[in-house]
Amino acid sequence: MHDMVRRTKEEAEQTRCQILAAARRCFHARGVSATSLEHIAQEAGVTRGAIYWHFANKEELFKAMCDEVELPLMDRTDFTLLQDKNHEPLERLRNFMNELADAVLQASPLRQTVEILNYKCEFVGPMGHGLEQHLAELREFREKLLRVYRDAASAGQLRAGLDPQLAAMESMYFLIGLLRVALIDEQGDLVRRDLRALIDAHVQGRRRVG
Repeated sequence: MHDMVRRTKEEAEQTRCQILAAARRCFHARGVSATSLEHIAQEAGVTRGAIYWHFANKEELFKAMCDEVELPLMDRTDFTLLQDKNHEPLERLRNFMNELADAVLQASPLRQTVEILNYKCEFVGPMGHGLEQHLAELREFREKLLRVYRDAASAGQLRAGLDPQLAAMESMYFLIGLLRVALIDEQGDLVRRDLRALIDAHVQGRRRVG
């Protein structure tokens, strides 16, 4: 009996993963608004009933798809940005930006998800809740960057006259814009070829001279 219950749970989890992977492929190929649960069911090789067993609607499925790849990434990069005591604050910032760029730009479910969020999704109607979540995540990210810049200021590493609050906002917008362009820069002549140099220059420009 115990083995049967365990197998049932494993099969349910496998089906859930199939649905999430199929949703990601469909959203990436069709766009979120043009993708129906029927499209996802066909792609996953399951019934619509199987989707409803795991997810209440397309919006809940979309959120789960994002969380599946974003939460592990943020756990990993949070260590680099906030907890790595082997590097000083601005070095942690540089390492974080490079690590995030490497993770987002390699061919992976994470990259597909980021491309969906940036180029294949309309945050209107029922998907409006996704925009609220995105804004909350941006505010949380800004606060993390602010912690780094305050640490840098306390350590005497920040350029004179640079306000940590403004520096955090500037770094957030710099990184978001950089990654948005890099995702579509297939030829590499806009930012990809010089990605690390751009990140180095951005961080170095915040460092105290002398």
